[in-house]
Amino acid sequence: MQYLKLVAGSDISKDKFTSRFGKLDIKTNQTITEEKEFPNNMKGFKQFLAWIKKLVSGLKQTELPELQFVMDATGVYYENLAYFLVENGMFVSVVLPNKIKYFIKTTNYKSKTDGIDALAITQYGLEKTLPKWRFPGVQFRRLKELTREYHTIVEDTTRLKNRLHAKNHSYDPNPGTKRRIMEQIKFFNRQKKEVLKQINEIIEKDEELKSKINKITATKGIGLITVVSTVMETDGFALVENQKQLTSYAGYDIVHNQSGQKSSKTHISKKGNKHLRRAVYMAAVSASYRNDIYKKFYIRLCKKKEYKRVGIVAIARKILLLIYTLWKNDAAYDPNYKRA
Repeated sequence: MQYLKLVAGSDISKDKFTSRFGKLDIKTNQTITEEKEFPNNMKGFKQFLAWIKKLVSGLKQTELPELQFVMDATGVYYENLAYFLVENGMFVSVVLPNKIKYFIKTTNYKSKTDGIDALAITQYGLEKTLPKWRFPGVQFRRLKELTREYHTIVEDTTRLKNRLHAKNHSYDPNPGTKRRIMEQIKFFNRQKKEVLKQINEIIEKDEELKSKINKITATKGIGLITVVSTVMETDGFALVENQKQLTSYAGYDIVHNQSGQKSSKTHISKKGNKHLRRAVYMAAVSASYRNDIYKKFYIRLCKKKEYKRVGIVAIARKILLLIYTLWKNDAAYDPNYKRA
């Protein structure tokens, strides 16, 4: 039998991943193995690669097509396996989760299990022409790690400030408790400055990266951390083909729930990369009163909507798409730009 494609599809979670091996023959028939589970660690990666190589070596064909490993970009759990496979010279394709989700809807699978997800990912790889995953550079990985740390520190600092505020307005608060809370806030502020310094040092060493980031941060209300977080969480938008995909990946796509006489309130899906969603949301809060264009848009929207948060979410989605457009075109923000 002559084969056109060989695909190993994996559904990956925190502690384990489930994989299947699929073949597409010259008559376009698909043959997919039963699922096999591996621990999501170095030992499991080696076992997985050995299993796949054994299956491939058993195929009787003089010249086999290149084996392709396919996985979806769910959280950060796929990264270690993807890096391992690339370092071992394998062809790896990473797919946005929403693409797999919509593909599954076209199948007849009524249940959802790790094995079925691995089956769908393998089928997707056999039926689609997928690009090779771009191995993010060291600086991208470091910046992603640092921006996540920065946001965590900011959240921890906010919680402490809220506690201090509550203590200051409570009856007869313990002075020792207040002092310790203030010491923790000072500690986190020092850490935040250290992280920001490291981020700037990495950017300064890369002229191209620095130039592209500076063009985007010239936009009033969009700061360095927002831009760096957005770019790094998407690996420079490597997997993104259009604005709709990006919106869905960030969980800012609109979900409608209407059937017959029933009509529930629309909302965003909140599915996808929570770090990306958080980064642009915080920028939207700032832009809603610092950027005149977004401020007018926010006020106009709040007059129409019952909940003010709707306006912030709408601005967050606009900021996300603006960063994407400016980054892709390597362009600076033009407040007077008008579409033809």
